[in-house]
Amino acid sequence: MSAPSLPIDAPALAAGHDPCPPRPALATWLAVLSVGTGAFALVTSEFLPVGLLPAVARDLGVTEGQAGLTVTMPGILAAIAAPALTVASGRLDRRIVLWVLMALLVISNLLVAAAPSFVPLLLGRLLLGFGVGGFWAIGVAIGPRLVPPAHAIKATSLIFAGVSLGTVAGVPAGALIGELFGWRAAFAAAGGIAIVVLAAQIALLPRLVPDRAIRLRHLPALFAVPKARVGLIATLLIFLGQFAAYTYVTPFLVQVSGMTAGMVTGLLLAYGIAGFVGNSAGAWIANRDVGLAVTLAAGLIAATTLALPVWGAGQLAATIIVGLWGLAFGALPISIQSWMFRAAPDALESGAALFVAIAQVALASGALLGGLAVDHAGVPAAMLLGGGFALATALLIGLFGSQRSQHTA
Repeated sequence: MSAPSLPIDAPALAAGHDPCPPRPALATWLAVLSVGTGAFALVTSEFLPVGLLPAVARDLGVTEGQAGLTVTMPGILAAIAAPALTVASGRLDRRIVLWVLMALLVISNLLVAAAPSFVPLLLGRLLLGFGVGGFWAIGVAIGPRLVPPAHAIKATSLIFAGVSLGTVAGVPAGALIGELFGWRAAFAAAGGIAIVVLAAQIALLPRLVPDRAIRLRHLPALFAVPKARVGLIATLLIFLGQFAAYTYVTPFLVQVSGMTAGMVTGLLLAYGIAGFVGNSAGAWIANRDVGLAVTLAAGLIAATTLALPVWGAGQLAATIIVGLWGLAFGALPISIQSWMFRAAPDALESGAALFVAIAQVALASGALLGGLAVDHAGVPAAMLLGGGFALATALLIGLFGSQRSQHTA
């Protein structure tokens, strides 16, 4: 029996709470889980170079700042792809769109694994940008529509748990595989994971036909909503800060903290475990006070990235700081996305497209700015730069976070 068609244009976040909300069926949660596993595969693939940066740079004869383009370039393309694919897909069944995007993820990882030099590697990573941008714009907005409104944040939290799990298992495992078998094997393994995820989504996702197509005119309408506008600016600032610093955390731990490759792999695992905890904590706080959730996450990212250049030369101090950083970043995606959902609850898909576009621009720009800082002033400069942007985010939400939600045209 085929799954029923699910309209995805109706608002998924209700203004109030049903005292007896319907309980989603197991098949519904499995469908949400398949989207979450897609998020895991994407995070693993997108940030895989973070744990492999020195090895890629050494093998292909480029600087670590240049190797950071493997994070920057997909981010730039994802920023373009998010709104473009949201509009271009019209009323096409969203599960088909997700299947195509996951197929691109498979192809990208296999191309990177086989790349003979740096330029072909970048071309493979550009292909990933299409998948990342499209998946995040469409996939993140699907979660709240697969379940009743009372379970929307729980569904979103489950999807973002894939982000944390990708950090817990994906990036550290990729670094370990790279250490044991070479960085190419890590990308090949990521391609294999993406194949499994694609099969799961084909089996589990119901039809997801939108009631209406998203048009270009729907995207700028969000800028007229004060709370959404604050959220988009906060997204830009915090992702600039996060990836100006995080892209170069491995070189920092090796060069400044004096850690071995094995120690860095273990610490990245600790970062990810803390992020998984942070995701759950962020969802719990966001369900009660979304402004507080964003402020706490941004403030802790600022505190940890600014602390690393001061105390990070000590391995114990660096370990504690990076663990707290993981906790903070784990809480960030669910917090900022919940902010956007509540700012404009009747514009989930267009809001997700803008959110992803701005986040990816910030991700790419942050990695680029961090790379320039590393090449000209050393890796501690990237941490200071990232901390400054994160601190600005916390101040922004603290000053302007009381704006009311609003319906878009």
